[in-house]
Amino acid sequence: MRVLVLLSGGVDSSTCLAMAVDKYGKDNVVALSASYGQKHTKELESARKVANYYQVELLEINLGKIFSFSNCSLLSHSDEDIPQGSYDSQLKESDGERISTYVPFRNGLFLSTAASIALSKNCQIIYYGAHSDDSAGNAYPDCSPEFNEAMNQAIYLGSGKEVRIEAPFVNMHKSDIVKKGLELNLPYELTWSCYEGKEHSCGKCGTCIDREKAFEINGAIDPLVKIRRGDK
Repeated sequence: MRVLVLLSGGVDSSTCLAMAVDKYGKDNVVALSASYGQKHTKELESARKVANYYQVELLEINLGKIFSFSNCSLLSHSDEDIPQGSYDSQLKESDGERISTYVPFRNGLFLSTAASIALSKNCQIIYYGAHSDDSAGNAYPDCSPEFNEAMNQAIYLGSGKEVRIEAPFVNMHKSDIVKKGLELNLPYELTWSCYEGKEHSCGKCGTCIDREKAFEINGAIDPLVKIRRGDK
């Protein structure tokens, strides 16, 4: 059995990669990273570091042109600032509208692309790191269990029943993901989640807040927080 892992370089996807390597062995795992026109390349650099650590093949693809029509605040051409504060506060302020960090149907595009590449690389499973915190409040609808089931069915049928999706965290919280990664001794210091592309994580954007809280729930400190504070 061979597995293609969507690898962004963040906590969720890196934990997926660690799980895939642990279960199937590094020679049966391929990682796929996608550039989508984001404002910085820190997460892509982290994906390379994580893939190198686990000694798996990493494929990189540029899908930026497809998102060139969107004004999502994560994109380099956007005139919107990246919001600060938790996702809960952003949802309340958005008054029912999509939060500005939602990239239109990004997971749908990533999974469709991954299905094609999986067939070419003789992979039968696609792993990706969608989890329940991201789908809560419809912040990121392409992370929901319903979306995952629909995409899995489409890809399974569209691949001639050769490829299926596994989203191991779709009904889990981020703290559960971090717990699993800690059990697997995943080097989280190699990962990057922050929406800002500065030297250190900002600690103020939604993904930083969620990430740091997940470590705290597990009685640990996010290694990126330690680096930001200059802890030894």
